[in-house]
Amino acid sequence: MADDMEKTEEPTSKKLEDARKEGNVPKSMDTTGFVVLLIGILVLIFYLKYVVYYLERFYRYYVSFIGIELTKNIIFEILLNTAFNVIILLAPILGAVLLAGVLGNVMQFGFLFTTKPIMPKFEKINPIKGLKRIFSMKTVVEGIKITLKVAVAFGVGGWLFFKFFLDIPKLELMSFYEQIKWFENKALIIIFSMLAVFLVFAILDFIYQRYSYKKSLRMSKQEIKDEYKQTEGNPEIKAKIRQLQREMAKKRMMSEIPKADVVVTNPTHYAVAIRYDKTKDEAPRVIAKGVDNLALKIKEIAREHDIMIVENPPLARELYKLVDVDEVIPQKLYKAVAEILAYVYRAKGRV
Repeated sequence: MADDMEKTEEPTSKKLEDARKEGNVPKSMDTTGFVVLLIGILVLIFYLKYVVYYLERFYRYYVSFIGIELTKNIIFEILLNTAFNVIILLAPILGAVLLAGVLGNVMQFGFLFTTKPIMPKFEKINPIKGLKRIFSMKTVVEGIKITLKVAVAFGVGGWLFFKFFLDIPKLELMSFYEQIKWFENKALIIIFSMLAVFLVFAILDFIYQRYSYKKSLRMSKQEIKDEYKQTEGNPEIKAKIRQLQREMAKKRMMSEIPKADVVVTNPTHYAVAIRYDKTKDEAPRVIAKGVDNLALKIKEIAREHDIMIVENPPLARELYKLVDVDEVIPQKLYKAVAEILAYVYRAKGRV
């Protein structure tokens, strides 16, 4: 019983789907942060020339007020115009960062919209639960991750900065343009080195979050059994339903026997009732079949309704094996069945 209660089994697809509906999905903040940082930096690099152009416009705009008396209306106009232009200047960057945040999450768990995570829950404000979260293993792991990430970032950044610092004396021999290019190249090296560091941590965190998520949703064997009963139904009830369905099908089959033209037997184990209605069927049709006790019952009903019983063991076995109830016989049995029907029709004076 203890083994049944231990959460050792991987979560079922239903458990994963239910967790997703609740907004509980595997999410790596490091991965999202990396995507935001990457897109933000790329947009900033390509947008930099436009930023410089806009700043030049700002400068010319402000310079145009030199020598003009600054009244309240003019100051208000300057502030309003500045605010408007700053919004226009920052909008593409903020839009790109916002889009990157959405993309970083969608890449991890697909599109998901649910309000359940923000619904008020008592356990969120429960101080005992809060203390457990603070001193939980998850918090410890997050703290170690942050410390390690900062240490590696500072280590790589410090090493690069030290290498670049050794090149500073050479700057005196460079032109102003060459110095600007030097700073630009070194800045790009530092930026993309930091991105590489964050990418490694994002990948590791993504893998860890997936593992931790699956582990948190593990189920006990008893939970899997209970879920199966809820989704598939109680096996005992399903067996009872199948039994009732078989009994109903058997009753329908037995009610069709009086319409048969002949019952083919082997003679003790198999019985197959055949009907041929030229106006409805393209070929003779099996309307009932059975073995042992059911075969005896079919023959009994046939005698009660004066239906001929013909012994033909090979044909009886073939019909039982190849043809389901309410199906026409296969073409390879046409000749054998036609001979029996012809015999029955002659015996009853129908031909």
